[in-house]
Amino acid sequence: MLNGAMLVWFLLTGASVGFVIWDSISNGVTSWVQRTAWILVTLYTGPIGLFFYLLACRRPFPGGHDQYTRATWKQGINSEMHCVAGDATGIILAAILVHFLSLSNGWDIVIEYVFGFVSGLFIFQALMMMPMFGNYGQAVRKTFFAETVSMNMVMTGMIPTMVLLAAAWPGSEDPLTPQFWFRMSLATVVGAVIAFPMNRWLVANHLKHGCMTLPGADGPAPALGHVSPEHHVMAGQDGHQMAGHHQMKSLSVGNIATWIFSTYAILFVALWLTSKFVQIRF
Repeated sequence: MLNGAMLVWFLLTGASVGFVIWDSISNGVTSWVQRTAWILVTLYTGPIGLFFYLLACRRPFPGGHDQYTRATWKQGINSEMHCVAGDATGIILAAILVHFLSLSNGWDIVIEYVFGFVSGLFIFQALMMMPMFGNYGQAVRKTFFAETVSMNMVMTGMIPTMVLLAAAWPGSEDPLTPQFWFRMSLATVVGAVIAFPMNRWLVANHLKHGCMTLPGADGPAPALGHVSPEHHVMAGQDGHQMAGHHQMKSLSVGNIATWIFSTYAILFVALWLTSKFVQIRF
């Protein structure tokens, strides 16, 4: 029965990824960064990723993309895609590596966290957002806080799910088996669910960007008030600029430290609870 469920899941995932690739390219109203994030997230979360792509990002009709994605919760979902795409990619690569190194599950967690953080911050946040901030160093500095607190929430969902399923499902640690990829998909879904409130809060407080419509890419729709939901200016890869009315803000050093400490505390509590069911060894 489980094998049949996995087969259906992988078939639906393939179809979902194919649709998101086709639709995001043919519609072409979002940046390549946003498209890449949605494609990767759909690869990891299958039809669930497709459902939220249709719900929060896909253009309903020409001229309607800005209005359709304006709601804060939709902006939060789109914002979260950058984090989940980067973090999950790093975590999955690390999970493949640590399997062949035959490390204890405690070291697995450490390496997976490091890989997820590096991939999320230095590639999927700073590198891809560099045009927004002018240079790479500035992009790292400006995205560090949002990536850290968001990453910790993703890990709070992903790591316990991975550890518990690995203990309950012998053989699912092997990346050469479909069980491994199904386990990673389930863990990514849980991580995305846990991280959503944090990303919504970041967007609502103008600490992280949401979904952006490329200038001139969407048809006019005056009745809908066709304006971008962003206020910052971002140079696109084609030399165009994005403008809107969502100015990015910043927190004090004390508030940043408090939020980061709090998310680490939540992550450690989740790991402590996990250790009550599965022994975590170093």
